[in-house]
Amino acid sequence: MIIDLQGKVAIVTGAGRGIGRHIALTLAKEGVITIATDIKQEQLDELALQFAEEQLTGAQFICDVRDSARIAEVVEEVRNRFGRIDILINNAGVASGGTVELLKEDVWDANMDINMKGTFLMCQAVVPIMKAQGAGRILNAASFAAIVPAYGSAAYASSKAAVKQFTRVLAGELGPYDITVNCYSPGMIPTEMNHFAEQPEERQQKLLDTLTLRRWGSKDDVANLICFLASDLAGYITGTMIDVSGGKFATQIPSIAYEAARKDALRT
Repeated sequence: MIIDLQGKVAIVTGAGRGIGRHIALTLAKEGVITIATDIKQEQLDELALQFAEEQLTGAQFICDVRDSARIAEVVEEVRNRFGRIDILINNAGVASGGTVELLKEDVWDANMDINMKGTFLMCQAVVPIMKAQGAGRILNAASFAAIVPAYGSAAYASSKAAVKQFTRVLAGELGPYDITVNCYSPGMIPTEMNHFAEQPEERQQKLLDTLTLRRWGSKDDVANLICFLASDLAGYITGTMIDVSGGKFATQIPSIAYEAARKDALRT
């Protein structure tokens, strides 16, 4: 089977850098007309240049996902120019935090407003178009923190857990229109935001010890999942969260398996 996304129209939020940018480029290389949004013009300009160099089809728009009026303008422009919206990827997010005792109110608000409210506003703007089409794919960025939160991540983990539940509700509402809604939960994918692969070696090893597949994930791991979920091959998958974490904490202490494997290797 071949994933065929040729000619589909997608919007990817927070596509100026990191995983979002990689998702946008991957979709475009699969033949998707890919609209990238972000709040930083210089990053969108860099992406536009790459689109031009690689002869990819799409457009770039400045858009803050907290701004419902601007979202409406962008969505209307996309529909006018391309006639439809088939795929929405709600990737935009922040991950600032702190312990509950010391957490600043503006940090809490930023996580909720961008990670959750932004997802809600984008969906609200796109849903009428998808309903009129009788088809669509909505994919929301959750996080492994929605499964097992980390110390100091109350704001971030709460917002991503909310995304998970929002996804389920929206899937239920849109099922009659053949629109699927899912969320994906990246684990340890090194990015400019989390700096996993730049931490001290001892810290990196402790983090890797939590993984069943003991290696950092890649942006391709996320983008490839997005392509599958956006395709007709995933037409019977909705209302769920798919974990892209290399099996983080699939067992209580994944590193035990690696210790056992090393002992087996020594015996052979």
